[in-house]
Amino acid sequence: MTRLPSESWTNRVGLPALLAALDAKNGATRFVGGFVRDSLLGITSADVDCATQLAPHDVLDRVKKAGFKAVPTGIAHGTVTAMLPGGGVEITTLRRDVSTDGRRATIAYTDDWREDAARRDFTINALSADPESGHIYDYFGGLDDLDTGLVRFIGEPLKRIAEDHLRILRFFRFHARFGKGKPDPASLAACTERANDLMALSRERIADELLKLMALPDPSETVEIMNACHIFRPVLPEIDADAHPRVASLVRSETQAGIAPDSIRRLAALFPPDSLLAEAMATRLKLSNTARKRLATATGSAEAETARALAYRLGRDSAVDRLLLNRLPEAARTIQYWDIPKLPLSGGELVQRGLKAGPLVAATLQAIETQWISEGFPSSDRVRQIAEEKVSSALAD
Repeated sequence: MTRLPSESWTNRVGLPALLAALDAKNGATRFVGGFVRDSLLGITSADVDCATQLAPHDVLDRVKKAGFKAVPTGIAHGTVTAMLPGGGVEITTLRRDVSTDGRRATIAYTDDWREDAARRDFTINALSADPESGHIYDYFGGLDDLDTGLVRFIGEPLKRIAEDHLRILRFFRFHARFGKGKPDPASLAACTERANDLMALSRERIADELLKLMALPDPSETVEIMNACHIFRPVLPEIDADAHPRVASLVRSETQAGIAPDSIRRLAALFPPDSLLAEAMATRLKLSNTARKRLATATGSAEAETARALAYRLGRDSAVDRLLLNRLPEAARTIQYWDIPKLPLSGGELVQRGLKAGPLVAATLQAIETQWISEGFPSSDRVRQIAEEKVSSALAD
């Protein structure tokens, strides 16, 4: 019989005491969702989620009496977060959906574990575990699916998607992470049929899910499937047929360079290399200003400058992005931890050497900087020599 590994939770400071307060011994509270799934796969899960038959305000009281801070993070939907020394633990009262509109659900509380599990998206996410015995409760075949690497909707896929349209993108993300072989045919067909439903979602939710997908070790094959099924077309039609080879190439470059995956860099590979297009996409997805700048600067050629010159001009992160996207992993490796220097010279020093303050100083300083970069950022002594040469030339003119 499959059981939850006890070492996945017993050594977490405060967690046994919390479970005791929530009457887990008598079956009132279980571990649920991703924590159970990941623990069974031997993956250390940062998040611990619990479900309980206890009412939300009862949970609040019990958490406080156990000596932990209780935060009503989603009290309207039955969720309380207990702040333990090792991090927050979400505790959600068992629920059932009363109505859904594709973006949010109206819920009612229940004490039926199967009814709560039935409202989850995929079979592998509907597993729950008794903290006392480690016994796994599996109402929909999630253990077999986890073993075979099959990501499958619970029940009728079209109904699950109608409840929350974001599940279309989640299906592909979970397939990229846990799937083995081809996607579940019925789930894939439903996602393909309902791809236009993505237009009803906020761009922030789409961006968040897309960035999670792109942060996975190798999402390239899943990107190819999504393109073939026209999943991107309703919301990001600029993602073209070459997205798969671009992403696959980037993944290889990151691996060769020994550089960790980066979701913003990977996002840049989804679109044709065009800085204006990249910036427009970032704006549409409502990404941060930092992310928007990185996307815009990641595109373009990396052949005209050395890796260090590129890093000096663009910043290290943007230079690494551009080098990897241009299939130059060794060059990217050389600047990964390079401390970008500052020109050891100021305009005031040029004035002291005899130049008149104004445009001439700025032009001379730029000329010195250009030569300093072209010589590979030499020492201060060499910069002074360059300055003497440029100042003499400027005065002679």
